[in-house]
Amino acid sequence: MSSDRLPLFSRGSWSESKRISELLRRETVGGALLLIATVIALVWANSAWSDSYFSLMQTTIGPSAVHLDLTISTWAADGLLAIFFFVVGVELKREFVAGDLRDPARAALPIAAAVGGMAVPALIFVLVNLGTGDGALRGWAIPTATDIAFAVAVLAVISTHLPSSLRTFLLTLAVVDDLLAVTVIAVFYSDNLNFVALGLAIIPLGLFAFAVHKRNRSWWILLPLAAATWILFHESGVHATVAGVLLGFTVPVLRRDRADERPGMAEHFEHRIRPISSGVAVPLFAFCAAGVAVGGVSGLGRALTDPIAIGIVLGLVLGKTLGIFGTTFLVSKFSRASLDDGITWVDVLGLAMLAGIGFTVSLLIGDLAFGAGTERDDHVKVGVLVGSVLAATLASVVLRARNRTYRRIEEEEIRDDDNDGIPDVFQR
Repeated sequence: MSSDRLPLFSRGSWSESKRISELLRRETVGGALLLIATVIALVWANSAWSDSYFSLMQTTIGPSAVHLDLTISTWAADGLLAIFFFVVGVELKREFVAGDLRDPARAALPIAAAVGGMAVPALIFVLVNLGTGDGALRGWAIPTATDIAFAVAVLAVISTHLPSSLRTFLLTLAVVDDLLAVTVIAVFYSDNLNFVALGLAIIPLGLFAFAVHKRNRSWWILLPLAAATWILFHESGVHATVAGVLLGFTVPVLRRDRADERPGMAEHFEHRIRPISSGVAVPLFAFCAAGVAVGGVSGLGRALTDPIAIGIVLGLVLGKTLGIFGTTFLVSKFSRASLDDGITWVDVLGLAMLAGIGFTVSLLIGDLAFGAGTERDDHVKVGVLVGSVLAATLASVVLRARNRTYRRIEEEEIRDDDNDGIPDVFQR
């Protein structure tokens, strides 16, 4: 049946669904939903009805026969974030095959910046917690991750006149940051490995890869294969979000210089899955992960005197800034790599501060390091929230000032263009 013969209700429903999907693909909308979910969780967890929130998070659902009788908070961390990391995997593949990471000269600075932006926060956390003991150093990776959804959303709100190359630098840095974060989770926060389950996971993963390379888009084939891969990774002891990244890596990406103008499988999956990731999966994870009973001003004070929380705040605010800016500066001075035209070092400073927004993956690593629902996990959440808010605030101050500067330069250039060829007497 052609679209013009569809009933009016069907056409309207399809059009509304498409409009909502397009809206959810916007970076500012995804960041806004993430913020709203976080605020709701914090308010509920600190209200008179807080018991109902924590009871909901500990509600167990799922079949026990395959060890999937998990709490809602665990489903959010292991299940919903697998969708987010699938999109991350597709983005990583795209960048390596057809994006900025394909060109070593262009990729050198953001790659180095990402490495520095993870190493320095980890070092600061370790230095702060050296004498703490009792397993505190297990949280060394918490302040190393950048929340790309929040960071790009903040940049999208601010950057009305900032150079587009600045956004490209942030995206490339964040992609490498995500790759390193997934590696850290897989290597340092996966234990009691079941190698039989891990070996069996290769079967559905390989079948999924074969199907997508044959341009098969049938959900009734791909979805069961993806679910089987996720279940076996979960059973293996490797964190289940790694399955999302590997599934994303299998999706073929078309090179930009190819004559085939048809959208590839990567574009298809991003178009379909990104609204689900940014509009549902990540906000629901934030709702499940960000709820912490602060205990008023005194409770907040106690949390922020914990060396773990202090290390996280300093790592996100100071460590990310020093790591990204310092590494970028050193690499540009002692190698042939250089900043893109139009980007200044003040811009890089603002971007480095912005990368201190470490929310989604930081909360996930906190859960893996200290266990969900523990006192230390609550202090981790406070540290991540406070550090991310401080980083976003400082970055906004710097980047807004730069945005005004670029707007003034643009307006002056427009006036100069308008005045070309006009006698001075008329210009005056």
